[in-house]
Amino acid sequence: MTDQAYKELAGALDRLPGGFPRTETRVEIAILQRLFEPEEAELAAHLAAETETVEAIAGRAGLEAKVAKRILKAMYKKGIIEAAFDKTGVKPARKFALMPLVVGFYEEQWETMDHDLAHLFEHYWAEGGGAGIMKYSPALHRVVPAQDAVKHEYILPYDEIVPLIEHSEYFELRDCICRKQQELLDKRKCNFPLDMCMIFIPVKRPPGPHSITKEQALDALRRAEEEGLVHTVANVAQGVYYVCNCCGCCCGILRGITEFGIESSVAKANYLAVVDPEVCTGCGVCAGRCQVNAITLVDGVAEVDESSCIGCGLCITTCESDARHLERKPDVSIVAPPADRREWGEQRLRNRGLL
Repeated sequence: MTDQAYKELAGALDRLPGGFPRTETRVEIAILQRLFEPEEAELAAHLAAETETVEAIAGRAGLEAKVAKRILKAMYKKGIIEAAFDKTGVKPARKFALMPLVVGFYEEQWETMDHDLAHLFEHYWAEGGGAGIMKYSPALHRVVPAQDAVKHEYILPYDEIVPLIEHSEYFELRDCICRKQQELLDKRKCNFPLDMCMIFIPVKRPPGPHSITKEQALDALRRAEEEGLVHTVANVAQGVYYVCNCCGCCCGILRGITEFGIESSVAKANYLAVVDPEVCTGCGVCAGRCQVNAITLVDGVAEVDESSCIGCGLCITTCESDARHLERKPDVSIVAPPADRREWGEQRLRNRGLL
């Protein structure tokens, strides 16, 4: 029954919009065995994509509510399932849901990731698990341009991160799970800072060990741009509560472009970098900052491969000759993100043939 429970959990995860593709060696089962105790796997397989009450979950799993609640709380504490409070009743009650691999329980292992787990995830990626997730649209993440790279009158409303931070009440800065994993594998190729993944939510919470102030959050955003990291967020127009600051050598999603040849692994921003060849001095700083290798020097002038440019604007903010700018794409080429998580999920399931 134990092995069957993990297979059923893998199937349940693969029915989520993000997916959890099977591999030839079944390394995905080894990942689940590492993170879920047998009784946790059996219960997690009964969780749905949307949060439900303990009683609903327990009834479906054939468990007493108090037993189910104990197991669910333990899984939530480990960061392998989702939870939310339902405040519609007299007494707020916690509800639970299945958490996807990415963005989900992979990222939640940022404090517990070790050498063995890092290798299991890398094995899964190498066997096509990552490609199986990233090949479908809408993409998991979308690129948001550096905040000083786009003229205010050109920027699209869903591309502005600063206002989201300004109107939030709780902030947290975490280590980048991707750079941490690559470091554990002795494969990390960069020296970008680890503490670069930011969470911001519009409600107050008690401060925790990784809490930061609003001012520190804004400073972290600025610091990421100075370092040359790409802002990526959930691929939705509403309900963005985090920003990852990514490099092309470690980030699992950007590696889709740089390593696995999946150009659609991230939703590109609706802007393109444009170079004025009469002004460009050929210093090469922009090419060095491009995380997806979209810029090359040809006869002493920087050239942008428009098909590869993700519109992050990192090449704009450090161009001392002002030879480049971000240009908004024509209206006919603008691709707006799904309105919210529900719409995103429906589109993903439809494109995966599951809806």
